[in-house]
Amino acid sequence: MRDTLAMVLAGGVGSRLNVLVSHRAKPAVPFGGIYRIIDFALSNCMNSGLARVAVLTQYKPLSLMRHIGTGAAWDFTGRTRRIEILPPRTGGKDSDWYKGTADAVRQNMDFIESSPSRDVLILSGDHVYYMDYRAMVGHHRRLGAKVTVAMMTVPWELTHQFGIGIVGSDGRITEWEEKPKKARSNLASMGIYVFDVEYLLTALRATKEEDFGHHIIPNALRDGVLFCYPFEGYWRDVGTVQALWDANMDLLDHQSGLDPESWGVVTNLEAEGLGYDRPPIRILTGADVKNSSVAPGCVIKGKVEDSILSPGVVVEKGAYVAQSVVMHDTVILKGAVVRHVVCDKKAIIGEEARIGAGSTIASNRICAGPMNGGLTLIGKWAEVPAGSVIGTDCVISPGIKAEQWPSKVVSDGETV
Repeated sequence: MRDTLAMVLAGGVGSRLNVLVSHRAKPAVPFGGIYRIIDFALSNCMNSGLARVAVLTQYKPLSLMRHIGTGAAWDFTGRTRRIEILPPRTGGKDSDWYKGTADAVRQNMDFIESSPSRDVLILSGDHVYYMDYRAMVGHHRRLGAKVTVAMMTVPWELTHQFGIGIVGSDGRITEWEEKPKKARSNLASMGIYVFDVEYLLTALRATKEEDFGHHIIPNALRDGVLFCYPFEGYWRDVGTVQALWDANMDLLDHQSGLDPESWGVVTNLEAEGLGYDRPPIRILTGADVKNSSVAPGCVIKGKVEDSILSPGVVVEKGAYVAQSVVMHDTVILKGAVVRHVVCDKKAIIGEEARIGAGSTIASNRICAGPMNGGLTLIGKWAEVPAGSVIGTDCVISPGIKAEQWPSKVVSDGETV
């Protein structure tokens, strides 16, 4: 794998994650207590023996760049192993931002050429999965392919979200539809590609088209050099709040297939910026924790069920947390009830507050698409007033202070 270059696309806005990406790029969003989403792609690269990895950043990259650091957490240091951060280039115009996946790679063709490789592995930085890329690259080479797409079957009702292919008996992709309204197959692209390096460079120079799925892959289909790598295993695109919550809940289901520990997923704990290690979990007398993942530094005095708690979360006496994802250093004060919530870092939930008690069929009036599954979303540093009542599909803005709330009652689907 030393003759394969990996390029991780990590610059998308990720707007469907709403306030979770107000201060960070989507791949930097916390996941599963101690991880970030990008940890899965980077750990797959490490565990697959890749020695050279480039991360293409763009949107609010500071948190992501701090998390990656030198790459030492994933052993990407030294003379023969390295990780590079590639931001957008400034060209003839005032600014030439990455306009799409193919455009992002095109702007870095000089980097590809300066890193002699046989193949280029294109990855997304915002998916949760395990894959040994050695198997995919080996499959690509055995077939003599110029382009190989990792694909898996998905439920028919989700096919409109993916690139869909029809594959012949020899593994060659014979037909391709990008996000079809009515698909003729449910074999979907995972957004993972292996390219022969010369074919990739030639294809990018031959056109100014901006996206792999919409443009480069159909061109490879017409050239007859496009093949499928069939994948079976856990994989989830966590591009919406609901999908992010679902994937976190999968961690609590031993039959889901999601198992970061056995996958060898690594994170950068030093990126928290603490000068010390988090202390062990403290579960005090009278506390009750059921079917939950509780990270180091948490203090539990109340009740926690079916939830994921990141490091440093405090659940005070009489507080109740259920079916929720609560991120770093959030404090849930005495008597508060938090149900079906995704809460970003360092929020404060006031005493006796009630969150998530409402209709599960509501939708947020401002962002109906991403927020219509019954979840309530609380932004980073938000303060929820004591005694407040917040329904479902609500969005609480980052940084809002308790005294800034217009009302302590927030109806289903409202934004504060």
